[in-house]
Amino acid sequence: MHARVIHANIADLAEAKRGLDEDIPGIKGAPGFLGAYFVAVDDSHGVSIEVFETEEQARATAPPEGAEAPGVTVGTIQFGAVIGSA
Repeated sequence: MHARVIHANIADLAEAKRGLDEDIPGIKGAPGFLGAYFVAVDDSHGVSIEVFETEEQARATAPPEGAEAPGVTVGTIQFGAVIGSA
């Protein structure tokens, strides 16, 4: 399993939540998708951890850094092997 970790800047938390609710069906339908969590660390920063079967699948649907979505600007994106879960 491989994770995609995205750090985002949140301009409008309510708008970001609405946009995420609209995007979740597409995310869930991505090849190799296993699960995800989206965390508002505070009113202006968020982190998502999305898990896929392979690194290639995690990279295939990643947004580019700097991309904008409703209420959010994508910051850094990292990829890594999942080494444990609970």
